[in-house]
Amino acid sequence: MSIHTVSPLFVGRARELAVLGAALDGARAGTASTVLVGGEAGVGKTRLVGELAERAHDALVLVGGCLELGTEGLPFAPFTAVLRGLVRTLGRDGVARLVPGGSTRELARLLPEFGEPDQDGAEARARLFEQVLGLLERLTEDQPVVLIVEDAHWADRSTRDLLSFLVRYQRGDGRLLIVVTYRADELHRAHPLRPLLAELGRVGWVTRLELGRLTRREVVEQAASILEREPSPVDMDRIYARSEGNPLFVEALLSEVSGGDALPESLRDLLLASVERLPEETQELLRVASVGGQRIEHDLLSAVAGLDESALARALRPAVAGNVLVVDGEGYAFRHALIREALHDDLLPGEHTRLHTRFAEALERDLSILPAPRGAVELAHHWHSARDTTWALISAWHAAAAARKSTAYDAQFGMLSRVLELWDHVPDAEERIGVGHTAVLHQTSVVSYLAGEYDRGVALATAALTEIDRAAEPAAAARALRQRGLMRYDLSRPGYVDDLREAASLVPADPPSRLRGRVLESLSRMLHRPEQLAEKIANAQQAIDIGRAVGDAATHAHALISLTWERCRYSQIDSHRDGFVEARRIADQADAYSAIMRGAISESDVLEGAGRHEQAAQVARDGISLAQRYGLARTSGTFLSINLAEPLVSLGRWDEALEVVEHALGLMPPPPHQASLQGFGTDIALARGLLDRAETLLAASRRVLSRGKSREQTVLPHVRREVQLLQAQGRLGEAREAAARALREHDLTADPRYSWGLLVHLAELGGPLLPELRSIAEWLDVEGDLQHAQRLTFTALTEQALDGAEAAGRRVKAWDEAAAAWAALHQPYGEARAQSGAAQAAHAAGDRQEATARLTRARELAERLGAVPLLEQLDVFSRRARIALTDGAAPDGLPLGLTARELEVLREVARGRSNREIAGELFISVKTVSVHVSNILAKLAVASRGEAAAKVHAVGLFDD
Repeated sequence: MSIHTVSPLFVGRARELAVLGAALDGARAGTASTVLVGGEAGVGKTRLVGELAERAHDALVLVGGCLELGTEGLPFAPFTAVLRGLVRTLGRDGVARLVPGGSTRELARLLPEFGEPDQDGAEARARLFEQVLGLLERLTEDQPVVLIVEDAHWADRSTRDLLSFLVRYQRGDGRLLIVVTYRADELHRAHPLRPLLAELGRVGWVTRLELGRLTRREVVEQAASILEREPSPVDMDRIYARSEGNPLFVEALLSEVSGGDALPESLRDLLLASVERLPEETQELLRVASVGGQRIEHDLLSAVAGLDESALARALRPAVAGNVLVVDGEGYAFRHALIREALHDDLLPGEHTRLHTRFAEALERDLSILPAPRGAVELAHHWHSARDTTWALISAWHAAAAARKSTAYDAQFGMLSRVLELWDHVPDAEERIGVGHTAVLHQTSVVSYLAGEYDRGVALATAALTEIDRAAEPAAAARALRQRGLMRYDLSRPGYVDDLREAASLVPADPPSRLRGRVLESLSRMLHRPEQLAEKIANAQQAIDIGRAVGDAATHAHALISLTWERCRYSQIDSHRDGFVEARRIADQADAYSAIMRGAISESDVLEGAGRHEQAAQVARDGISLAQRYGLARTSGTFLSINLAEPLVSLGRWDEALEVVEHALGLMPPPPHQASLQGFGTDIALARGLLDRAETLLAASRRVLSRGKSREQTVLPHVRREVQLLQAQGRLGEAREAAARALREHDLTADPRYSWGLLVHLAELGGPLLPELRSIAEWLDVEGDLQHAQRLTFTALTEQALDGAEAAGRRVKAWDEAAAAWAALHQPYGEARAQSGAAQAAHAAGDRQEATARLTRARELAERLGAVPLLEQLDVFSRRARIALTDGAAPDGLPLGLTARELEVLREVARGRSNREIAGELFISVKTVSVHVSNILAKLAVASRGEAAAKVHAVGLFDD
């Protein structure tokens, strides 16, 4: 009887293959897309994409896999494999001709055949990404291209970043299909791939495809194909029960059944069963190969095994024939990673150490066996696994340098962290690497900043400072203090100003130095309180002078930005924007990307504060593009996303703003950036009546803000949202308590830009707070058109508390002025709310015609925005005032889309009565009440009776 080790029949994946086939057809027709294929280990992801590749006869199929090396992935591993395959097929020059611009210097970071890379830095990373995308796009000019990236659960951050870049910037009319596979069962809650998958899943041309287990019928088909006969029902029951429909386990179990052996008692035994039937010399070679990782180069395996080519081929052939190993380019890969893991775990302690040592020694003899930086990273992995602390430390230090050249900051950070971890175990560590412990701490702190690991960076800088004698090494102390101050600032942690002031005190003013200029510039940037204004300006001017004297363009530009930002009054913005233009010119000439980014951040912020929403959005959008080019999407790019979302919210382009927010959050920005982005999502959720969503976002922001002391620009909008949510939920008493607490805890005169927005919403609460709010408003400055509109709205709200005919006329005028101010700013939500107030004021003054005109305008704006709570309030007012709207709605039409009976039921729900009590009150059955309540919850878009009652109270539906 013959037996196949893998099913010749492709079973149970017709739907999934159809999805991939449709995506491939789309690529052929010029519609680029991405498919993310997930599933547990052994479920058939590789087989599925293999079937796709076999069907893609007219396409160029490029395959690369991520590699597991202990707890770290290998930087850019799948893209290095793809590039190596292209070089084998097209030759180095053939690939070079396809790279846009003809320069392959950045590709040298992936393969040494392309020479030496350009200088390092964030912009180098961006150029590498652009060259990879450009190469793929050029390849699609001749034929469709299918890029398959396997085992993304092992991807390091650099690989994930490049993959995200390629997916996001696929040309919509391109002929590129990207397929990514990953183990879903590996993605624990904190796994770094999870947020990337969630982010990419929201991109319009990305499809998520989850492979489930096979049904019993499909397992029978798979087994029959492997055995070339129908298995017995008894065998099938046992196989299906043990495998639970996992195709890999089915294959292994069937092999055991065919050999007459008992079924294995554990997964390890199951996975090793196919290995144990191979010749002993093959098993020994597989144990050696398992130490090298999921994929191993032929030359490296030969060097470690110590076999000549003939003996190596003789030992390998049974493993390949038995489908334990598969040929993969110039090397070999295990058919399944679990087989390699089982083999590796089965090694005795002595074997484990000895084999890792042999791999390390082979790489030490010839590191060129593997492309950089893979060779250096693998060497560090093997010395560490061999428990040779001295060489583990030395190799980790060199691997960090190699990772830096590839702009793989996360890998560099990991290697430097390992150096620190091993330091105390190597007595002569400083002599071994030529650098002292303090210097390693500082370097790791700097790299942690580039890698986005701010918390760890603060701890490292603090550790470095404990080792530095400030009197003997003032410059080293100043550098560490500046670095810690920058990260504390970005994390909204206290102490950043103290760090920078101390750093400034440690660096002498004479002679002028680059370090002193940078410290003073950083200090100036972080002084925001009114009483710090003189110090801010003085430090910025000194930094400009030093930058000019020592030729530090970046410091010069940064300091000029600080001065311009401070002097750029919202009402006189056009007379000061030249400062941003000059700073950008200086930074551009020196390619000082950090200053370029900060210039865009500051200019867009000032424009938004002045009410120049369209201009602010454009500056921010241009800055985001630059951030992506410089490899700073996660830091400067997400900050600029805040500055883009804000004007989009102002302009009423809420769906576009949500797209910006979701994209930026998907990049996992620093926590304070997350809080600000979530804040704009909260604003939109509140305006649209999505209270559950608003509460979730607000809770997430609250957790972030509780970790540090944030500035007014973050705290005051958060307080406003807290009060708004309580008010929307009908918890008016709690809202007023929160408002009173805010007035006690915050100085609302310190930053009018954010204080006016809070005052307006606190005024809506009315009650005993109004006198105090009026007092604050009298002292609060008004700068620019936006604050003027907020002041007019505040005045209109506080006028509502006055009685009398004269007061009624004043209220109409106040609301009309506010509505006109918001209209001039092109802020539809602000105008809609003001028109609503004007309509009610006109009706109270007895002018129904004017009330109708204002009500119609308010409803038109609110409908366009999807501002459901405002629409409901307008409908309730229309019904009570018996005003017929211009769209023909009946003045006595029922509100909220409810029937008359549903309104009766809703009234009782709002009173807190149970279904049985409502049934008795309305003389209907309990079941009928239940049906009505379900319909009401659906129409109100709420999840509970409590939310329904809160919405009713918020719009005052049953106040009469």
